[in-house]
Amino acid sequence: MNKHINFNFEHAICYSGFRDGQSPESGIFPSYEEIKEDLLILQGNWEYLRLYDCDLHSEIVLEVIRNEGFDFKVMLGAYIVAEVNNYNCAWGGVYSEEQLINNQVVNYNRICKLIQLANQYPEIITSLSAGNEATVEWTDHMVPVEKVIYYVQLIKSECTQPVTFCENYLPWLGKLKPLAEVVDFISIHTYPVWEYKTIHEAMDYTKENYYAVVNSFPDQQVVITEAGWATNSNGRGIEPSNVNEELQAIYFKQLIEWSRSNGVLTFVFEAFDENWKGSQEILEPEKHWGLYRTNRTPKLAMQLEW
Repeated sequence: MNKHINFNFEHAICYSGFRDGQSPESGIFPSYEEIKEDLLILQGNWEYLRLYDCDLHSEIVLEVIRNEGFDFKVMLGAYIVAEVNNYNCAWGGVYSEEQLINNQVVNYNRICKLIQLANQYPEIITSLSAGNEATVEWTDHMVPVEKVIYYVQLIKSECTQPVTFCENYLPWLGKLKPLAEVVDFISIHTYPVWEYKTIHEAMDYTKENYYAVVNSFPDQQVVITEAGWATNSNGRGIEPSNVNEELQAIYFKQLIEWSRSNGVLTFVFEAFDENWKGSQEILEPEKHWGLYRTNRTPKLAMQLEW
C-alpha cells in the first residue's frame, strides 16, 4: 500500500552546496560553516530542500539543520549509478562489465545509507528518492526499471517516509508505468529551455508536461522535483540568446505563481551555481542554473518580490 502525503504548496528548492574547488568527484566537500552560511541565505524563502545523494555533503546538511535548529524539511535521495550500458548517451554511458558489477554494489550501499539517514533524521527527512534521472534515454547512469522498483521496495520496507523516484517527465508516460504503481508519489522534471522553448512558450510547456503525467496517473500524486532556467550557455544544447538573468526571473516568477495557485509542490532547480558541473568551459550551461551565484550573491530572480 502506498503512503499518502499531503503536499500542500511550499517553497521548495534543490540544494547542492559545492563551491569552487569542491566536487563530489574530487571528494572535497563543503564545510559545516559553509553549509550553515548557505542555509542562513535560504531560510525564510524556502521550507523544503532536495538533496541528491546520501554522501558527506548531505550528512553535514542534516547535522547543520538539527544542530542549528533550522526549520527545513528535506527530500533525500540516493544517487544510483549505471548498472547497464546506454549507447544512446552522447557524453559517455558505456562501461566495462567489471565496472557495472561494481556499480551494483555501490548502489546497494547507497540505498542502505539512505535508509540509515532516513531513520536517523525522521523529523527532518520527510520524503525519499531512490535515484535521479537513471532511466531516461540520454542518461549516462542507466539503471533498469525493474532494479529501480527493487530499490523503491527495499526503502519502503525499512522507512516510514514516502518514497519516490526523480525523473524527466517523458519516461513516466511509457517505460516507468510499472514503477508508478510502486512509488508513493511521482516526481517529474521539466526543462522547457533544454527543449528549445522560448520564454513565451515556457510556462505553457511546463504545465503541458505536468498535466500529461497527472492525466496518465489520476490516482497518483505528482510533484515537480526539478524546474528552472539557466542564465548562461556556451551553445551546447541551449541557445545563448535564450538564457540570462532576466529570462530566469520571468520563468521563476511564473513557475512560483502557478505552483502556489494550483497547490503543486515544485522544487526549483537550483539554489547556487556550481562550477564543477559539466565541461571545463566557463559558459557551460550546467554551471549556471542557480538563483544565487557561486559567491552567494543573488541573481535578479531573488531580488524581485515573489
